[in-house]
Amino acid sequence: MSVNEEEEVSYIDYDTFLDPDFKPSAFANTLVLATNNPTDTPLDLSTPLSKVLFDAQEIDSHIHLLTTRSAVPILTHTKEQTDASKRIISEIDNQVKGLNESYKQLEKEVIQKHAEADEVRLVASRLWETLKLGRSVGRCLQLGRQLEVQHAEISSGTGSSKKEDHRALVRCAHTILSLREITERRGPGEEGQGLEKVEAIRSLQKYVVGPIEQSIKATSKRIILEFSVIDSASGTSTFAQSEEAKTRTISAAVTLYLISPTIGAKPDKWTPQLLVTALEGYLQKALESSVASLAHSLAIYPTLSDTLTKVSKQCQDIVALEIILDATKAPSHPLLPAQKHAPEKNNLLQPLLTYLETGSLASYFWRSMAGSLAPEVREIVNRGRVSARTLKTNRNAVGEAIRECVARGSQPPSTIATTKGRGAKGEWDREAAVMVGSVLNNLGR
Repeated sequence: MSVNEEEEVSYIDYDTFLDPDFKPSAFANTLVLATNNPTDTPLDLSTPLSKVLFDAQEIDSHIHLLTTRSAVPILTHTKEQTDASKRIISEIDNQVKGLNESYKQLEKEVIQKHAEADEVRLVASRLWETLKLGRSVGRCLQLGRQLEVQHAEISSGTGSSKKEDHRALVRCAHTILSLREITERRGPGEEGQGLEKVEAIRSLQKYVVGPIEQSIKATSKRIILEFSVIDSASGTSTFAQSEEAKTRTISAAVTLYLISPTIGAKPDKWTPQLLVTALEGYLQKALESSVASLAHSLAIYPTLSDTLTKVSKQCQDIVALEIILDATKAPSHPLLPAQKHAPEKNNLLQPLLTYLETGSLASYFWRSMAGSLAPEVREIVNRGRVSARTLKTNRNAVGEAIRECVARGSQPPSTIATTKGRGAKGEWDREAAVMVGSVLNNLGR
């Protein structure tokens, strides 16, 4: 029998063991059933076990036979694979050495030079930031010096020849806005970034800009509080005097409008707070003095006529101020973005009317006075002296005098140009009725 025939002769069913669905438990069960009846008790397991052991020994013998006969080819193949691996490793080592040398060359020519270039870039970047900061500091110091000169121009001359240049207030306001435009924009890449850390800028803000801003704010408020186009002594004023009062007031109002705070405010909701506060202070001052003097005159009836004349002149000043503010267009604010749709009445009067919730300063004056006057009249009546009896006796004359006072006070002064038809007599009937009612309705019978 040949070797090939011995290899082929085998009673082991290799196909069964090589089947992908082969299960040891099912195969063992088949062997047990082949050597035993299902009803046998106990089962004879020695026979199937012997078969399994014999099959395993047969397979072991077959493996031993195959390895013995094929030892030389296996060793030869293994040696060939080992030699080929060594050659591959040798070639790879040469390639790795070449790569390492190339990397070192690249590191020397690229990476080290890149690191040096990055240091140069960092130095250049910091120099550029320093240059920008230096330019911003220089510009701020230049504007600070300009502000000092402009502030000195407000009060030029000495002694009796000292004269106030109110136009310098507006120039100062624009310079302050230029400074704010730099210092308040501190975001990355903006002109004011890092300025708060510079000692010179902190000193400039503390000793120059801050005091001058407070000074022009106080001067502008004083000019508005002193506004009058009617001479208190003569009761009239010249056209030149009225024009001077008008231009001074416009300069003061524009100044307060410009330097009003803008940080955090939306353009459509921003209000020139400093201007509104100053104008409201002017109205309150006029109201307080008028209510006090009129209440005093109601208690001393012979002085009522002169007091009503003064009150009407006070209201004429308010009417003149309203006309001036209404005719003065609000300046463009550099710190506020331009609105796509500008308001219909873009003047200096509209913010005040919106704040006071009124349509006219004269109407606000008379109605506010009427509200403050009613308690004063009740107090006079409650005291029950001669003054109360006199008022009751002359109630018709008092009512007519107050009505005439409202009509006269609501007319603009002759030296102030106004629109046609403004201040017509019938326009103030309601205000006159409110004023008359605040007095006569509290007199009783």
